[in-house]
Amino acid sequence: MSGASRRAALVTGAGSGIGRAAALQLAQSGAAVAVLDIDADAAAETAETIRKDGGEALVVTVDIADERSVQAAVERTTAAFGGLDVAVNNAGMASHGHRLDEMTPDEFERVVRVNLTGTFLCMKCELPALRHRGGGAIVNIASNGGLYAIPTAPAYVAAKHGIVGLTKVAAVDYAPDGIRINAVCPGPTLTPGWEEVAAGTDMMARQAANTPLGRSAAPEEAAAAALWLSSDAASYVTGITLSVDGGRRA
Repeated sequence: MSGASRRAALVTGAGSGIGRAAALQLAQSGAAVAVLDIDADAAAETAETIRKDGGEALVVTVDIADERSVQAAVERTTAAFGGLDVAVNNAGMASHGHRLDEMTPDEFERVVRVNLTGTFLCMKCELPALRHRGGGAIVNIASNGGLYAIPTAPAYVAAKHGIVGLTKVAAVDYAPDGIRINAVCPGPTLTPGWEEVAAGTDMMARQAANTPLGRSAAPEEAAAAALWLSSDAASYVTGITLSVDGGRRA
């Protein structure tokens, strides 16, 4: 089946972690998937896995903090697949270990630029393509830090709270266009970014102890929530923040 006749999806930050898992699951569901990442080699690995399983994948290098780069990536996707039905905005960066008064303005703005402004730019470029298709779904990967505090992560938490708010406003504004927009808020998840933050500390053990299910999530578990929100099974769901956190919010 060609991209023009199957559901077309893009995933940012698809070279690793939750983004990679989401790209693989979308492909397994039958979608043609544009694998977007700033790391071209990592994106190519994800795409090759999709192709080996009989799926259709397009590799696109993108810097989500750069509007021209994002616009070009969306245009490449729609040109290759004939349109866009689903977007999973997962790309972002970690920031941890500094209280607010210990951060420089440049550092704060860099984290917000990637995590929040980057998500805004992705949505800004994706929405016209989805509207042209007659509707679709956007899933923004936020964080449990978009719902409550993570100590010594002020820029990250501010950005992730911003993604949750942006998701809600856009869900209301674009519902008349048949576009559903939701956010997934994962708790601690075994991604390369989380493992880098926790390296050399007992952070993973402490986080597991504070989680009712007693462990961190696998990337596939957060991705499965995004897959459901992007599917017709969630056709009456828009504007929500879905916690995938092992019971921490409870």
